[in-house]
Amino acid sequence: MTERITAPGDLGRRIARRRESLGLDRERLARRAGIDPGYLAYLEEAAASPGADTVGRLASALETSTQELLGGAIDPPPGHGRPAALPELEKLDPEECLRLISPGGVGRVAFNDLGGPAILPVNYVLHEGSVIFRTAFGGPLDADLRTGVKGVDFKIAFEVDHIDDANREGWSVLVRGGLHHAATSEEQAAAAASRVQPWAGGDRGLYVRIVPSEITGRRVRPGHS
Repeated sequence: MTERITAPGDLGRRIARRRESLGLDRERLARRAGIDPGYLAYLEEAAASPGADTVGRLASALETSTQELLGGAIDPPPGHGRPAALPELEKLDPEECLRLISPGGVGRVAFNDLGGPAILPVNYVLHEGSVIFRTAFGGPLDADLRTGVKGVDFKIAFEVDHIDDANREGWSVLVRGGLHHAATSEEQAAAAASRVQPWAGGDRGLYVRIVPSEITGRRVRPGHS
């Protein structure tokens, strides 16, 4: 019985992007992989579950690994794939940066505490132009990041990135701005409207808002010869 592969991501998109980065049309890739061109078109355009042998032959023809073609490994950190032959580094404008991070997810807060530089991951939401997340009262993002002066906030950095090993591309966005703890009932209600939900357990009733004062980003992708 042929083992079927359920891809953890968009397998068809990865096949097409990798094929295009190598300058191959469907006919040439199909010949390389020993599969029918019509079936290759189906794989690229539909949510298919090809056999393990087919995925292996496609990966070989695309000069990549089965693991990377299926979206990369789950446990190791991203970035193990080989770089593209002609990578291009593009600076992103603030509007594109905000578009990329607008779905929310996991970002990293960088700050200085009493022990020195620190970076912590948080679940965030982009809400009304600000980054919103929740943390615990008394935690590392609470007392150590309060200036004690009304209207004056510590300036911190917030970073979000995405790596696509199979397609040898990715982006990163860096937001700098003041870290403000929601103190009044009005501020708490406004932050709660973002509906941000932390993955970490425990009581995380402290809403924190980062108001961007500087937004920069970069994107790397395969170039064209």
